Amino acid sequence: MPDRPPVVIPETITVHLGPPDAPAENITVPFAEYIKNVASSEIYPTWPEEAIRANIYAQISYALNRVFTEWYRSQGYDFDITNSTRYDQSFVAGRDIFENISTLVDELFNDYLTRGNAVEPLFAQYCNGTTVTCPGGLSQWGTVPLAEQGLSAEEIVRSFYGNDINIIRNAPIAPNLGGSWPGTVFRLGDVSEDVRTIQNRLNRISTNFPTIPKIYPADGIYDADTERAVRAFQQQFNLTPDGIAGKATWYRLAFLFNTVKRLSELDSEGLTLEDISRQFPETLREGASGPGVQLLQYFLAVAGEYYDQLPRWQATEIDGIFGPQTRAAAAAYQRMLGLPETGVVDRTTWNALVSTYRSILAAQPTQGWLQEVAGLPDIFLVEGMRGDAVRQAQMLINIIARGYPQVPTVTVDGIFGPATRDAAAVIQSLAGLPPTGAIGPLTWEDMAQLARNVLGASQTAEGQYPGYPVGEEANA
Repeated sequence: MPDRPPVVIPETITVHLGPPDAPAENITVPFAEYIKNVASSEIYPTWPEEAIRANIYAQISYALNRVFTEWYRSQGYDFDITNSTRYDQSFVAGRDIFENISTLVDELFNDYLTRGNAVEPLFAQYCNGTTVTCPGGLSQWGTVPLAEQGLSAEEIVRSFYGNDINIIRNAPIAPNLGGSWPGTVFRLGDVSEDVRTIQNRLNRISTNFPTIPKIYPADGIYDADTERAVRAFQQQFNLTPDGIAGKATWYRLAFLFNTVKRLSELDSEGLTLEDISRQFPETLREGASGPGVQLLQYFLAVAGEYYDQLPRWQATEIDGIFGPQTRAAAAAYQRMLGLPETGVVDRTTWNALVSTYRSILAAQPTQGWLQEVAGLPDIFLVEGMRGDAVRQAQMLINIIARGYPQVPTVTVDGIFGPATRDAAAVIQSLAGLPPTGAIGPLTWEDMAQLARNVLGASQTAEGQYPGYPVGEEANA
């Protein structure tokens, strides 16, 4: 039985007029009017019609994903989406709407994108394609030449998002009820489809957080196994561990369920975690050394920051040498998961550790500005790699170097050599990360934030152009 109801188009959507945590007005507007406003704020009415259609599909899907997954409501907010372009789409209250865009939205507002067999609307990330580029997302300006070449809107969106993209047409419309919580506290002995939803979500989340036991069968009966899993979930995420699923637990489950489902493969121009695991030895044990051990230590160090059962690491201890400390940390991790406590990292331990690492990344708060930097945080770069992703990293390094003299500048050549590795290690030390020199998602995040800090602190004379787009213009 499905975990969620079919996707419907909400009659209205509630927009927060500012970043998520900022005090700002919430306004509720008809969904179609919201899309008209976003499209009029972000694209040009003079563009070819098929380019406009492609952009509207992306804008609709993005907004619907926020509503369907209850992205903000599951975190305790009382709105569906923000108007901050750091986090969401541009919405300007009271702005004029372009006539041709209005006409197209009236035709398309209950059409949206999905990927493959997925039910939920595609989280259709995009960027303007001029000041900001986004591999794997739609380039707004990039839709124009494709339309001029004769491509249809459907062909355009597939050229950016992939050939497994579907367009769902004429979806039903229904009131926006402002959240999925059924208004009931669930406890031992309860039987309902909502209990089944809780069980299904716990089972999915436990794949990434293995300390949460799975529930078999997921039959809608709130039994002792369900209570045990709820309590483990509550302990994991700092809720009152009473084994009772109330509103806070319901929405935390919704948030984590949607988050772990959204885990993106680290594919772009970098390595997937699966590729990384294949290139290192099948078994790592005391006495081993090299990049495989260094990555193992990095994963253990990250996990140690989030799990009290695991030791914490100093940056200098990520040395690529499998000594007694690494063996003890690996054994502690195995003990936490109920695996054979050998201190030897076999395939089972390795895969579990990779899953834990990915779950930690997924549980991090969304950093909206990261979405403005190409490929963040979906690329894992190591020495010897080449490509645009490396070039983006080198550009960030050089921005950071302007404000942090201890960071050396590097040549922006798209080649991950020793200089790039050493500069990345310095940045990792600044950010309190293990200085491995490899650029994973956590390093991307901190690099982006440091670069943003440097840019924000640039000194200019009054009225002087700072040399980079600012404010809403940066997202035009």
